[in-house]
Amino acid sequence: MNWNVAQAKQHLSEVLRLAAEEPQLIYNRNRPVAAVIPADELEAFQNWKASQQKPQRTLLEEFAILRALAGGDEDPIPEPDRFAAMRPNAFDEMLEEDDRLA
Repeated sequence: MNWNVAQAKQHLSEVLRLAAEEPQLIYNRNRPVAAVIPADELEAFQNWKASQQKPQRTLLEEFAILRALAGGDEDPIPEPDRFAAMRPNAFDEMLEEDDRLA
């Protein structure tokens, strides 16, 4: 149920009772300003929020972990030979054609 601030003040015990079933939103001038929720839901939210704020590993640390997982592999992530199937360079061809025409 939605309450305006004045109603929430007048019916605080009812707001608290209903909050056990579902969050009770309190509005001021048609804008939500508060939500009354059970304490265990707040605690669960705070635990989740704290878990999201743990320092993230840097890219360097992630690669170090990847190298450790790869173990003794000489080439854990093979790279394709980029020059094996090299296509013609259109810019070079254009310059060569201009040189021939000049």
